[in-house]
Amino acid sequence: MQAEIITIGDEILIGQIIDSNSAFISKELNKIGVSVYQITSVQDDRDHILEALKVAEDRSSVVIITGGLGPTKDDITKHTLCHFFNDDLIQDDGVLEYIEELFKKYISTPISDLNRKQALVPSKATVLHNAHGTAPGLWMKKGDTAFISLPGVPFEMKNLMKNEVLPKIIKEYKRPHIFHKTIMTYGLGESAIANKIEEWENSLPPFIKLAYLPNLGRVRLRLSAKGNNNGEIIAAIEAEVKKLYPLIGDIIYGEEEEESIEYQIAKLLTEKKMTLATAESFTGGKIAQQITTIPGASSYFKGSVVSYATEAKIKVLSVPEDLVKKHSVVSEEVAIAMAKNVKKMLGTDFSIATTGNAGPTKGDSDAEVGTTYIAVSTPEHTFAQKFTMGNHRERIVQKSVNKAFELLLKEILKF
Repeated sequence: MQAEIITIGDEILIGQIIDSNSAFISKELNKIGVSVYQITSVQDDRDHILEALKVAEDRSSVVIITGGLGPTKDDITKHTLCHFFNDDLIQDDGVLEYIEELFKKYISTPISDLNRKQALVPSKATVLHNAHGTAPGLWMKKGDTAFISLPGVPFEMKNLMKNEVLPKIIKEYKRPHIFHKTIMTYGLGESAIANKIEEWENSLPPFIKLAYLPNLGRVRLRLSAKGNNNGEIIAAIEAEVKKLYPLIGDIIYGEEEEESIEYQIAKLLTEKKMTLATAESFTGGKIAQQITTIPGASSYFKGSVVSYATEAKIKVLSVPEDLVKKHSVVSEEVAIAMAKNVKKMLGTDFSIATTGNAGPTKGDSDAEVGTTYIAVSTPEHTFAQKFTMGNHRERIVQKSVNKAFELLLKEILKF
């Protein structure tokens, strides 16, 4: 059971927007046993779209198209589908009634003929109700291949996928079971991990695939299996994971089922009724930003002080000026002071602090570019560690953010 995704829009190809739709669609299809064979982005050009549709038809059971369903002249998906299916557009009275009702209830500007044109659909299409917009989804069949056209607006597409597309695929197609399990590791690079688990990896059953997913100090190991018996493939992967722990258990910090390390920290702090604060310098609030993407963060995260300048560390965080002069603003001592003081200031159980030199110049410190200190303060003690994170500014920052979460998680697990 194989699918392809075709995203339509010049805005994707020129980098004006990021194609987040394909990632969502791929993940949802995978959950129901549909493997995505290819993702293609094409221009708002009829010939380009037709070529992509033809190629996809020859190798996939399901083709999902996003974008180009708007009412303006540059949105040509419906017309192109009509050409591909030798079809014509007709007015769907149910869609028109829904559009008029939307404008009457929620939209202050008067409805126009362009808006009404959204009710024009290919005569051979099954209309998929879009509960959050005026462009309906479309389901069309050519031979054994289903072509599904969805709006490019993410929240409209997601609702259609969950409530219309996935149930219809499940009903109409027999699918295998696909199971993934992802092991999260921190502190070792992928080549070092590969050396440690080489014998285990070589002995994996042929229907289980291993993928290394490295990302600046983190490596996720994803085990995947596909088969007709869901229980058997799950049992097989669980058995292999059990063999993995004795080999690299010291660097494993969880098994990810769509859960990040930030989410694990959130769950632990919530369960333990403990709280967290952050004091950030060169990371510029990125630690706090990643924490607050988790719903319910206000129950355990009390706040952050982004003391980017040395003066802010002294005046806001009360880091002693003589401590800075004696040890430098990029130092273990200053990182510890930042962590202790923000924890006291906001009355939390834990805190994280960062100070370092992300470059490109040395700033207020003589520390080499890439030198960072990360401090963690717990209910029992405070410590800081020094790291050398390379010489690329963005990598230095993100590697340090990842390392900070790693250190924090280790400490929370002790309580």
